[in-house]
Amino acid sequence: MLRRMIVPALFGVIGCAILVTLGIWQLNRAEEKAALIAAMEERIFDPPVPLPLRPTPAEDRYRPVEVAGRFLPDHTFVMAAQRDQGPGFHLISGFETEDGRRILVERGFLREEARSRLDLAGPQAGVTLSGNLHWPDDSDRYTPAYDASRNLHFARDVAQLAAHLETEPVLLVLRATSAPLPEVTPVPVYSVSIPDNHLGYAVQWFLMALAWAGMTVFFLWRIRTPSD
Repeated sequence: MLRRMIVPALFGVIGCAILVTLGIWQLNRAEEKAALIAAMEERIFDPPVPLPLRPTPAEDRYRPVEVAGRFLPDHTFVMAAQRDQGPGFHLISGFETEDGRRILVERGFLREEARSRLDLAGPQAGVTLSGNLHWPDDSDRYTPAYDASRNLHFARDVAQLAAHLETEPVLLVLRATSAPLPEVTPVPVYSVSIPDNHLGYAVQWFLMALAWAGMTVFFLWRIRTPSD
């Protein structure tokens, strides 16, 4: 009898341990995400400052800045979607500041059907922009390569976009501009844009661990209880 119970018992203990570990990991991720959101909310609405000389993700992510200069003719698109607008693109343009620096500007969201109506021939010089510096982490190993035929990227990879548009690897996500585009809706940086589902996932893992433990106890009871 005891030998018959050892393997199911070990299987149950190991399974519960794995599920509990996953739940604890999700709790830790929830704490990290809460700290990230708190830091983001603390910074994004600060008064804008001039563009730092050498901005870095570690020091300047979400920093509000204000710049003046001109939009460059080069631009590209990044595949995107907005919950209330459907599929479309982020419009990314090169921008030259008054002191000659070239950076990336995410001007906003453009609906798919509006791309053919996009007119970039408006005011290009004497433009003032305010927004937040950002280095999005949108890409992974499954992200498709740049589609040159459609001038389309599939992730906001700042280094890749900067190489394409020949700018510094610095992205300003637009909040306000003196030269708005009718077809483009700015999508400023907000903490609500960061998904935070880790607590829910942790509860799911813990409930699964409880169910696993219950099934293990029931199975061991069936082994121990002789059948009629």
